[in-house]
Amino acid sequence: MKVRGFLRFSWIGALAVAGLLGAAYAQEGAAAAPPAVDTGSADMTREVQLSPEEMGQEADKILAGMETAGSNIRKMLAEARKLRDVVKALCLDDKLTQVDVTKRSATERIVALKQAIARQDKELSTHEYTIMVVLKDRVAQLSAEANQCIGVEAGFVGETKVTVDIDPNLPADDPSEYPENPIITVPPLCASCYN
Repeated sequence: MKVRGFLRFSWIGALAVAGLLGAAYAQEGAAAAPPAVDTGSADMTREVQLSPEEMGQEADKILAGMETAGSNIRKMLAEARKLRDVVKALCLDDKLTQVDVTKRSATERIVALKQAIARQDKELSTHEYTIMVVLKDRVAQLSAEANQCIGVEAGFVGETKVTVDIDPNLPADDPSEYPENPIITVPPLCASCYN
């Protein structure tokens, strides 16, 4: 019995040591990893070219945009509740909750951004502003999803222009020249309809 306990304890100890060594190796590998290369698909590594004061002003505009998006979703939710459309109301309520959580997080980030600006910490200011931009994108996505909740597709603002291309390979036959009494076959009667 003592041997089994010892083997069990040594097995757990070996796993713990392997886990610690793996964590240390992962930290060492992360420190020596090359800098991220911008692939163009997700522009998360771009450098912010704004002064800290401009970042603070832009962050205030971002928060105002989030509040506008939240009030628009609130109006859609009130209309859905008025029409007693449970599906739309549930969907919009979910999106509004997510927007409110994102807005609270953005408010906390603005406080941290303004503190970093007051301390003249450019690196922290850039970090906080970058997070604000990500939160702004999240609210824009939630706003588009809220529009889909009520059946409004995301569209583009601007003038619509319609162009028509006619394939030059179409036959030149005039359909009015077809015979007036073409041969029509009558489909067979249904044999299994009278059961």
